[in-house]
Amino acid sequence: MNGHRSVLAAAFALAATLTVSLAVAAEDPDLIFKRSTVFKWLSPNDKLATYGLDDPDIDGVACHFTVPERGGFKGWIGVAEEVSDISLACRQIGPIRFKAKFEQGEDMFRKRRSLLFKKMQIVRGCDAKRNVLVYMVYSDRIIEGSPKNSTSSVPIMPWGAVDTIQKCSDFVEK
Repeated sequence: MNGHRSVLAAAFALAATLTVSLAVAAEDPDLIFKRSTVFKWLSPNDKLATYGLDDPDIDGVACHFTVPERGGFKGWIGVAEEVSDISLACRQIGPIRFKAKFEQGEDMFRKRRSLLFKKMQIVRGCDAKRNVLVYMVYSDRIIEGSPKNSTSSVPIMPWGAVDTIQKCSDFVEK
């Protein structure tokens, strides 16, 4: 009887994890394009996928990142652990307007990279001396993270006829 309960508890935990994963997937960034990198005969190819994402807390900033996506049968059914090689580029795309204060190194975006333990995160900070927003992408696991990362910076510049330039240091929580 105890074995049956353990199986039910494990199945419930897996269902809850998949539900959370699906909820996160609903907030996915825009897919720009994919490019095959490794050909596979009977299953999907390995690919590089490039996505676009607007900063949800700062108008006028967008980031693009490229992630490897595993093909094969494990990738096809969604159980392959993705590698940590992620590139990032963020740019000013309009007048920058801060919606709220934020903490240094605060998550701007996160997405699962494996069924249970690995996630990719884009974090944001402010270089107050240079009035520059700094974004970093990395992936981590519960037990062991990866030192692989990519950084991009966005200098806060005038846009169009806008004369006032906000300072990111005014929006960093102290």
